[in-house]
Amino acid sequence: MSEDPTPVSDSPFRSEPSDRDTAPQFVLPLVVRIERADPPARTDALETAARAVLTILSDERSAGDGPWAQAVRDWQDARIRKVVRRARGAEWRRAEALPGITVTGKAAEVRVFPPVPLDGWPKDLARLQVSGTDLDDPEPPGAADPAAPVLWLNPDLGMSAGKAMAQAGHAAQLAWWELPDEERAAWHDAGFPLAVRSADPARWPGLTGSGLPLVRDAGFTEIAPGSCTVVADHPALRREPYAADGPAATRSE
Repeated sequence: MSEDPTPVSDSPFRSEPSDRDTAPQFVLPLVVRIERADPPARTDALETAARAVLTILSDERSAGDGPWAQAVRDWQDARIRKVVRRARGAEWRRAEALPGITVTGKAAEVRVFPPVPLDGWPKDLARLQVSGTDLDDPEPPGAADPAAPVLWLNPDLGMSAGKAMAQAGHAAQLAWWELPDEERAAWHDAGFPLAVRSADPARWPGLTGSGLPLVRDAGFTEIAPGSCTVVADHPALRREPYAADGPAATRSE
């Protein structure tokens, strides 16, 4: 597991301009497998993407002198960007041959790769499409377990599945950074259980003002800059100093 959290006060998700904007920019590639005849359910894909981000952050190859550690540090020194592309058939097999980690959900498969320069994608990933990641839930997802982490989506934003996957990944990363070491270890050891759900519209204002980690979008794609997209509701972060009277952790991608 990586034990080198980014300080909250110097988070790459901060919305105000900083030196991170002038640093070389990197991106974390995620590829979701979408076979034409058997696409994954939307919620399953979102949850699997979030767990994929946590998996690479906690992987020993991303820490210390690991082979991915410098790329992860360079990525975290700039703005945290994630891009989700889709693959099927031979495209997926080529993606699987590249260094990375495949994370599976109920049926979803997402492969996460070490960060790459914004304009330096491996050709087998660069040729994959960003569009076409619209997915549906055949059945409404069940109620989230209140004892488990929940990533609450803004109910007023219409995001493509790919965009929502990236935003869920941002929220999971914020929760990871803000957790105490023992809570990180417990989450890791449990296999990163979490749920992604759309918040009740009546509850959303309370969630954004709760002091829980909140993702504000930078506005590169689909939605207006500064939009609140996801609140990361981890049970360990509901305690002080993360309760409603504690400091709000607002970030942008």
